[in-house]
Amino acid sequence: MEFRSQASVFTGPLGPWLRLMRFDRPIGLALLLWPTWWGLWMAAGGVPQIKNLVIFTLGVVVMRAAGCVINDYADRKLDPRVSRTRTRPIATGEISPRQALMLFAALMLIALTLVLMTNRLTVLLAIGGALLAGTYPFLKRFTHFPQIGLGTAFSWAILMAFAAETGNIPGLAWWLFTVNLIWTVIYDTQYAMADRDDDLEVGVKSTAIAFGRFDVPVIAGLMGLMVALLVLIGLIYLPTPAWFTAVVLVFLLFQIQLWRIRERRPEICFQTFLSNHWVGLVIFVGIAGSFALR
Repeated sequence: MEFRSQASVFTGPLGPWLRLMRFDRPIGLALLLWPTWWGLWMAAGGVPQIKNLVIFTLGVVVMRAAGCVINDYADRKLDPRVSRTRTRPIATGEISPRQALMLFAALMLIALTLVLMTNRLTVLLAIGGALLAGTYPFLKRFTHFPQIGLGTAFSWAILMAFAAETGNIPGLAWWLFTVNLIWTVIYDTQYAMADRDDDLEVGVKSTAIAFGRFDVPVIAGLMGLMVALLVLIGLIYLPTPAWFTAVVLVFLLFQIQLWRIRERRPEICFQTFLSNHWVGLVIFVGIAGSFALR
């Protein structure tokens, strides 16, 4: 079953707006929240400042919603031609493209208000993050690797978290940035494998199309690289039992994912994509547990 809320609020008067912002599909929120919390906890060496925790958590909610809105605006002519997306609010005409752009602008204004409560470096980084969020949805028209754009956008919050907590961006931030970039390519390729036939039909690009019959081996290689980087992070920055336990669990979760997608069945690939929130949670628990048990 798809990871999607069936609450009546999504069918009421506000339903189209909430669905446009994907509040009925919280998986994307989790996939953005976990790495943001990785950055906050690592930067703080434990529990971060409450102010930053609130700002970044709310910021994740707002920016994820904004990203979904601009994505559906960008895909407004494609979504009606794809079975999985043809019921989205812009595709069905429940919300007009102009209304969607107005909502996007309002969400970006809220995000700006939140980031102004931090420091100068974080605000400057936020400008770059906003550009990434606004341009990512259009990449699939020009490159077979839009997942790298998504990974960069999703990983940007890690840099911002370090900037807000410490006032600088140390090497550790870039290690986590790279780990999350690789992870995003992994799970978004799984997502793209579920949509590959539709994407080929409508003419958009993805890593699933680029990798072709080598998609599963490439994902396996990326998983191996990510686990290796997690081990190195532990050896250099966090040599604790909690961290290495988390790394082992991530490795096992990846083996389960590879087994599930081996036949490339679209519905199984999509369910495997959804399961990635467990990977993010395990890494976060490894970080939080390492500092809590010191």
